[in-house]
Amino acid sequence: MKRLFFLLQFAWNSMNVSAQAPPDKIYGQLFHDVQVAKIFPDGKTFVDCVPKKDPSSIVADYKKLKNNPTVRYSLKLFVEANFDFPPTFAADYRSDVNEGATAHIKNLWKVLKREADTPIKGSSLLPLPHAYIVPGGRFREIYYWDSYFTMLGLQESGEWELIESMIKNFAFLVKTYGHIPNGNRSYYLSRSQPPFFSLMISLLAEKKGDSVLLTYLPELEQEYAFWMLGATTLKPGQTSKRVAKLMDGSLLNRYWDDVAAPRQESYLEDVETAQRSKRNVTQMYRHLKAGAESGWDFSSRWFGDAKHLTTIQTTAYLPVDLNCLLYSLEMNISKGKMIKKDESSANEFRKKASLRKTAILKHCWNRNLNFFTDYNLVTGRADTVLTPAGLYPLFVQLATPDQAIRVAAKTKMYLLKNGGIITSNNNTGQQWDAPNGWAPLQWITIKGLDNYGQKDLCREIAHRWIALNEKVFKATGKMMEKYNVLDTGLEAGGGEYPSQDGFGWTNGVYLKLISLYKDGTK
Repeated sequence: MKRLFFLLQFAWNSMNVSAQAPPDKIYGQLFHDVQVAKIFPDGKTFVDCVPKKDPSSIVADYKKLKNNPTVRYSLKLFVEANFDFPPTFAADYRSDVNEGATAHIKNLWKVLKREADTPIKGSSLLPLPHAYIVPGGRFREIYYWDSYFTMLGLQESGEWELIESMIKNFAFLVKTYGHIPNGNRSYYLSRSQPPFFSLMISLLAEKKGDSVLLTYLPELEQEYAFWMLGATTLKPGQTSKRVAKLMDGSLLNRYWDDVAAPRQESYLEDVETAQRSKRNVTQMYRHLKAGAESGWDFSSRWFGDAKHLTTIQTTAYLPVDLNCLLYSLEMNISKGKMIKKDESSANEFRKKASLRKTAILKHCWNRNLNFFTDYNLVTGRADTVLTPAGLYPLFVQLATPDQAIRVAAKTKMYLLKNGGIITSNNNTGQQWDAPNGWAPLQWITIKGLDNYGQKDLCREIAHRWIALNEKVFKATGKMMEKYNVLDTGLEAGGGEYPSQDGFGWTNGVYLKLISLYKDGTK
């Protein structure tokens, strides 16, 4: 029986790895032509299509058409004849608004749930062995950092089995590919997202105890190795992929992408942005895709002039939120090592965490703003763009009490708006800027401030965000991906695609905040 299990696991891994070629490699010129011709309004549609027959046959048929000058053909009709279009999740789902958002969300889990995948040749989907929740709309696969915030709501719904199922999927992805990709799509394999895996395990530990850290310790260490690749050979002032060594010897991390090419799901947008920038296109693609790895795609945080996408320089920043998450990862690995009774390794990771904490406090604290910001490798100092990312040091509890007081004051003064916490005060036309607010940033801010006793401010943020969610739900019957927190009578906007409904992390944070603040317990 044990041998059979390993044979089945090996077979699954083999199918998974064999399916990892991204659409541009599978379909070549056809991929390029479809994306440039804008056959679909959303570039993500084609890369999520499923072929109706063997991809090599489709490619051969297309070459014959394209290379025969006597044949007139419709590219759109060719695609329709050879591919099944992907579904959207929860786009048409409605419930009785009079039943309330909580009932809506608990029913919606079933709509957003996907069972274990079956591998399909030519599909970009990386099949997962366990059930999972997708965000909704165009986002029809699991997403890395989204899932942590979704799990907050699954916790409130008592869906512990599904939480563990999703964690098992992330562990599977680490074991299979060496890291957790942005999402379970082949075109996402060259990048990850904010590393929340260890915090997901901490969430599960609230139910099953700290022993789960030991269960997933190998995958935690493997993820850590992914983020720290190249660190041991760096000299002061050097960078390597996702790691930078500062002149004082500090090691901090940045976002990156291992393939400097346009995002396949936003191919035409990236090509056009790179052309408009009049900069080195390879570097532009790297910055754009690193911005996608950050989850903040896109934001003035990453812009050289804090205004225009064409000045994006994501890899020039050591983000405060990323480094706080890696501090948390180091602490959790140390905790797991202690459970394993490996005291030497536990001390080693505790020391790494301590050094990172010192580096964050030194390099990401902007004394002029009295706020945490990203460290700019170009200027050699903390940046000046104030965003909720500056609440992560409070979220992981590495800020000093005095810093927390100052951050709370600035949060209230600059980030708190009618509908909750704004993403930044820069109106750039990008979705991770004004006037938008996002569920994960509400939670990070509230939890971070609560860790330092800022109860009144936490309650105020929570109540404003809950009220906005409920206002939009009553008007539309939907929970949205993002919200306009400046003018709560208008829709959120910006970015490359329309605002999506569903929506995983909004549902999760709403249920969590309702449980904490709606009944006055906080």
